[in-house]
Amino acid sequence: MTSFIGEYQCSVDVKGRIMLPSAFKKQMDPVQEKFAVRKGIYVSCLALYPWNAWEQQILDIRRKLNLNNREQNQLFREFLKNTAELVLDNTNRILIPKYLLGLAGIKKEVMLHGMDSQIEIWAKENYVSGIPDEDDFATRFEKHLGSSNNSQYFPNN
Repeated sequence: MTSFIGEYQCSVDVKGRIMLPSAFKKQMDPVQEKFAVRKGIYVSCLALYPWNAWEQQILDIRRKLNLNNREQNQLFREFLKNTAELVLDNTNRILIPKYLLGLAGIKKEVMLHGMDSQIEIWAKENYVSGIPDEDDFATRFEKHLGSSNNSQYFPNN
């Protein structure tokens, strides 16, 4: 399974295309040409998934939901709302539908942020303004991951 790391500043061209950084392409296993993109659930960005990671996420959600239940069926429909299939062109660009760019407030400059199995696509100004200060991050990190049970993963930090 692919795990993306890194941050990259990119530009959106007039057609809505973004160049996928070569570092992200190298991190894919196997390399994918097809992606899914959707509006973020918790934050105002877009989430870009390699197709195999997207299919796995959909499979995991289907296993947890009963689509014959009206409320759960509606939840699944809402999850799939504002989603599109994308393909890399021969110059490693992806064409993102303009309505999705608008939903995330993306105009010209974006930040691509590796977030495990997905790449978040942020309007640069939203990304920069949403970065917590170091003390806030350290406090929350310690609260959620600072227990003795997690010390094996984060020794002497």
